Amino acid sequence: MLNTLFRFLFIGQSALALSAGDLAPDFKAKNQDGKVVRLSDFKGKFVLVYFYPKDDTPGCTVEANQLTEQFPQFAKSKAVVLGVSRQDEESHQRFKKKYKIPYDLLVDSDGSLAKSFGVGLVPVIGLTQRQSILIGPDGRVVRFYDKVEPASHAQSVLEDIQKNISKK
Repeated sequence: MLNTLFRFLFIGQSALALSAGDLAPDFKAKNQDGKVVRLSDFKGKFVLVYFYPKDDTPGCTVEANQLTEQFPQFAKSKAVVLGVSRQDEESHQRFKKKYKIPYDLLVDSDGSLAKSFGVGLVPVIGLTQRQSILIGPDGRVVRFYDKVEPASHAQSVLEDIQKNISKK
């Protein structure tokens, strides 16, 4: 118990992150248009839930643009992409429109969605860390991406989806 508390306080929330095989929490959150989105809406599909610090910042824009470029491949694999950060609906609308993002951006203003997945916070500034979770069609975690490289993340996720499709 003390070890877990120590890891949480000094390493961050990601020490409590979900692992491959864990059942993903069936969250609900509002998207950029105020529509409620639930994980259970996508049962039977791969779902990438990617957490990012802030709309329209350099690394977040690179990651969003890469996911947008690769979006046809995600769709071809019957995979859903959901971006999540703490900004409000208006901020997400602007970000989505500016970069022609074809997938939903979810609002996690209090950080509760990130916390339910074990996604950490950036120390001092309190923004959500850049981490992602790939969820399989059965609702179980396929992979928790603790360290995300914005420029290559989309391709890495697509490779993981293909590996899992090939296993079946």
